[in-house]
Amino acid sequence: MRYMMSYDLMETVRNANQWFGATALSMASYPAFAALPNPMLSWMAAWGQVTERSFERMVAKPDWGIPATTLPDGKDHLVEVDTVVEKPFGDLIHFRVTDRAEQPRKVLVVAPMSGHYATLLRSTVKSLIENCEVYVTDWHNARDIPVSAGKFDVEDYTLYLVDFMRELGPDTHVVAVCQPAPLTLAATAYLAEIDPKAQPSSLTLIGGPVDPDATPTDVTDFGHRVTMGQLEQTMIQRVGFKYKGVGRAVYPGLLQLASFMSMNMDRHSKAFSEQILRVSRGEATDHDAHNRFYDEYLAVMDMPAEFYLSTVERVFKNREIAKNEFTVQGHKVDIGKITDVAVKTVEGAKDDISAPGQCIAALDLCTGLPDSKKASHVEPDAGHYGIFAGRSWRNNIRPLVIDFMDANTRKSSRKRPSKTAAK
Repeated sequence: MRYMMSYDLMETVRNANQWFGATALSMASYPAFAALPNPMLSWMAAWGQVTERSFERMVAKPDWGIPATTLPDGKDHLVEVDTVVEKPFGDLIHFRVTDRAEQPRKVLVVAPMSGHYATLLRSTVKSLIENCEVYVTDWHNARDIPVSAGKFDVEDYTLYLVDFMRELGPDTHVVAVCQPAPLTLAATAYLAEIDPKAQPSSLTLIGGPVDPDATPTDVTDFGHRVTMGQLEQTMIQRVGFKYKGVGRAVYPGLLQLASFMSMNMDRHSKAFSEQILRVSRGEATDHDAHNRFYDEYLAVMDMPAEFYLSTVERVFKNREIAKNEFTVQGHKVDIGKITDVAVKTVEGAKDDISAPGQCIAALDLCTGLPDSKKASHVEPDAGHYGIFAGRSWRNNIRPLVIDFMDANTRKSSRKRPSKTAAK
């Protein structure tokens, strides 16, 4: 009960701040005040508008916002999101472009479960839709999953990826972005042993902590500095009475957001101060750069407590994947069993979250893979976000990844997956 009240207290604080913003906007926008040329009223209305929008976004799942894409025929084609596999903690979704022939490249983008929704990869997906059939792991907010659905830890995450790869078939190219890189590598190795025919054609790991100790960062230092008991006592709470997952132990999204913001508080404070001034001067728009970024950045989701704690303990502290000692349901996963899946790593030279060296460690673990099926790329001047979104991704990294896929495509006689309900 103590933790449930703490969870509800955070939600109450968020809701109160949203209300304060809405109240300030309403009061300062009272029509009679238009006769008073006081800049403080404009500033108060701007503060209220920015505050209300910011705290409202924290509990809203963003839309993918990909209504259409322009193809070589010069026409705009609608993009529809279909659910291929439905599971309690996450779905496999497909971005189907209407009135377009099936593309030869089938790409599975493994989104991170690290506090933000899969929509954080919106620009990545949009760039791949042009000439690929794109599938994405769409993880659910833990607060909306009933306790009856059971637990979800790193082993369950790995088995989800195994099921998704099996569903899509061996002609799939898998792209794991950030946090899921080591678990996606483990899932591929698991398939190599128990179902070799279901292995994907290629595996691209982007900025992931395969070996966190290869190049220490603030993130890895934090993982070593705190004990598991401290994490469980300070970070884990139980979902409050407002949501379907009432009673489920989670790492709350609001708590994660507070940690994200504290890492760069000066930059975020400056960004919001400047946005308030722009709104007060009438220079801001609903979809300006600030709102596009923070509408996504502020939208956070609760993470299952088992997944968060097991990630810290097994991936960062014990380095089970880096040491090739990872087990799934009692079965030891041997990454050296990967012999037929081309593996490429992508890192950013200025990545301060998963620094260069952490991801490329995957290639050394693939002892059964010939050098001809290994590749790596370090993008100069790119940070963590830039290696899967933005100019660096579009102009430099994406073409390299597409070429890597084309050079390592395995043919399959399977048809495109149909909608199924996986139990």
